Amino acid sequence: MEKLIRIGMDTSKQFFQLHGVAAAEQPVLRRQLRRRELLPFFKRLEPTLIVLEACGGSHYWARELAGLGHAVKLIAPQRVKPYVPRGKNDAADAAGLCEAASRPTMRYVPVKTAEQQAALMLAGVRDRLVRNRAQLANTIRGYAAEFGLVAAKGMARIEGLLSSAQTDETLPVLARELFTGLGREYARLDTELVAIEAKLLAWHRASDLSRRLAAIPTIGPVIASLLVMKTPDPHAFGSGRQFAAWLGLTPKDHSTAGKQKLGAITRAGDETLRSLLVVGATAVIWQTRRGKGRNPSPWLVELLKRKPPKLAAVALANKTARIAWKLMATGETYKQAAA
Repeated sequence: MEKLIRIGMDTSKQFFQLHGVAAAEQPVLRRQLRRRELLPFFKRLEPTLIVLEACGGSHYWARELAGLGHAVKLIAPQRVKPYVPRGKNDAADAAGLCEAASRPTMRYVPVKTAEQQAALMLAGVRDRLVRNRAQLANTIRGYAAEFGLVAAKGMARIEGLLSSAQTDETLPVLARELFTGLGREYARLDTELVAIEAKLLAWHRASDLSRRLAAIPTIGPVIASLLVMKTPDPHAFGSGRQFAAWLGLTPKDHSTAGKQKLGAITRAGDETLRSLLVVGATAVIWQTRRGKGRNPSPWLVELLKRKPPKLAAVALANKTARIAWKLMATGETYKQAAA
């Protein structure tokens, strides 16, 4: 077999499809391996470039293969799709990966360490607990409203609503028992969320970069931590605008024939991080419009005179993303006057 210069590997739980090419870009390896056969096969192979799709388990395999001396690169799925031949199967996917990696302009996903993945797991667990608690709170409100019990907005009102439902003698005994069970579940979720947020705050305080990012208005410990966790290599982006575009905070471009036409934001990239940046910007705008913010940005004040608050929130989130990238890429500290 000729010397391999590149291997595209399509991964799954138990089966792995390989597509390798030689120097003339001609396929010389087409093979399917089982999970137990994968590492022994690559141990016997000379070091080469291995390309995987960035998906579940890909970072683990990238670390394992790199430990065997191979160069490993990850490509985002949407960048592989244009190179996959017609027909969906593992062999076509592996060939598409191999072809995509031959493009000189291809962009790659940085391989995360086990510690970085553990930090992302911490953020993911917190996000799940927040969603579960919100769903349970809405369930409690819905059932309570069926019996004429209502409460003001806010999570802080749920405990009072549950107390009223459990002690109201006009409610059937079965309903009061069910509200008691919902109350226990809500208390358990609240306790778990407090513990997870304490771990996330400890992670934030231990990271110098996360603390520097938290100095930016609209960014708190949660957003700062996520920015650090989800951007292990800020130098992968050539500018702040590229970073904002990666988050989906730049307009869609529909320009043609010399006519520029920009639409709504692309909503590409990480949905959680983008939504948190917009929520943080919305909070700052709420304070600015009511005169409660400290030293409001003149740029933001002028923007609010011309644009509606929701549009201004997206614009502020875009600007925040660019500032965050600058601090991550250069190691500088946020300066209010310069901003």
